[in-house]
Amino acid sequence: MAFILIVDDESRMRHILKIMLSLEGHNVEEAQDGETALAMVREKAYDLVVSDIRMPRMDGFALLDHIQAMECPCPVIIITAYATIDSAVKAMKRGAVDYITKPFEESHIILTVEKALGVSKILTENRELKEELNRSIGDADLVCVSRAMEHLLEAAQKVAAKADTTVLITGESGTGKEIVARFIHQNSPRAQRRFVTVNCAAITASLVESILFGHEKGAFTGADRRKQGFFEYASGGTLFLDEIGDLPLEAQAKLLRALQEKIVQRVGGNEPIEVNVRVVCATNQDLDSLVKQGKFRSDLFYRIDVFPLHIPPLRNRIEAIVPLAEHFMRKFRERLSGKHLLTQGAKRILMDHTWPGNVRELANAVERAVILAGEEPITTEHLSFLRTSTVRTGTAEALKLPPGGLALETLERDLIQQAMEMTGNNQSAAARLLGITRSKLRTRVKQLEAYS
Repeated sequence: MAFILIVDDESRMRHILKIMLSLEGHNVEEAQDGETALAMVREKAYDLVVSDIRMPRMDGFALLDHIQAMECPCPVIIITAYATIDSAVKAMKRGAVDYITKPFEESHIILTVEKALGVSKILTENRELKEELNRSIGDADLVCVSRAMEHLLEAAQKVAAKADTTVLITGESGTGKEIVARFIHQNSPRAQRRFVTVNCAAITASLVESILFGHEKGAFTGADRRKQGFFEYASGGTLFLDEIGDLPLEAQAKLLRALQEKIVQRVGGNEPIEVNVRVVCATNQDLDSLVKQGKFRSDLFYRIDVFPLHIPPLRNRIEAIVPLAEHFMRKFRERLSGKHLLTQGAKRILMDHTWPGNVRELANAVERAVILAGEEPITTEHLSFLRTSTVRTGTAEALKLPPGGLALETLERDLIQQAMEMTGNNQSAAARLLGITRSKLRTRVKQLEAYS
């Protein structure tokens, strides 16, 4: 199915074309002149525009010029009853993908449209490839060297094949939740359509519904035109809702309806709009806890938790640290000169660090070390900035008893406090950092409180 816009000042011609193309399974919309069509193209992503030349307010050539000047132009077929060699050459030089004269046979128009949609698909794929190449390193590529990640990717591969199944990805900040979401999209039947990312935490509460579901002209101050939301924009593809735990309660209710009924409604509008999109959600919060606190709807939680995937923190995947670091070094080597080899001492520092920022922190640390090393191998000196941070366990190099001694209980209390702060007061995670069980941590905290 493609989104096609028919532009013609003759309503009968628009109606005929709409019926013909709708029967081919396409979603067809109409505009009576170039000016109206231009406004529609600016607010919605069409796969193809089929436009007449002679129209009031703005003719087909002017519309073609405006579309070609856009950052992401869609293909345009020019159609006219006043065919001349000059106008055909003019249309093709200005960027039209084809030129059709009236009257035309149904088979001819359908074949021409299908050829143009093939061009549209290539343009979209090239644009998405360019965006991917220009994308910053972000969290990380998927470097699967740990058993935990192997199991996770096996599960992700299975759910990817189910094009409509909602997925919930959990994990600490920086573990690579968006990378896993992209992996699911790229291995799914929706891979040829869009992958759209929305950071729910970055949207103000007053605009979240407009951004997700769109709005009608005049719906609120500043809404000077109709705008489609990300649910419509991602139609046919995957919508990735990052930081879903920060979504306001009112928007949660509408999201639940969109997931259950596959229908959205623009802000200020009454017309229900059908959407065909897979939703992948992600969060670094404990949604079950938010539900108990009344900050997250239980019915929405159960609806998005159809297929949960949890990404373990990097500190629990020690065997992955050095391969990931080497992976980032190869990435940065393309931009920076030098061999940038890792010495054994450098590897030890990387493995001893707890990486509270996970893979994102590792990528940043490696880039910094690569710059500091220049043409030389990366040594402990180039990673000295990590020594001032928390290390994995108290080794002899990381912690030395001062000549004047120390208060063991004070040190233990301080380490527990650091572990709790690093994990956002998550006792289980803090216990893992300290190398003890959760119950032992709770017991020790109570003992220390009794001593104080």
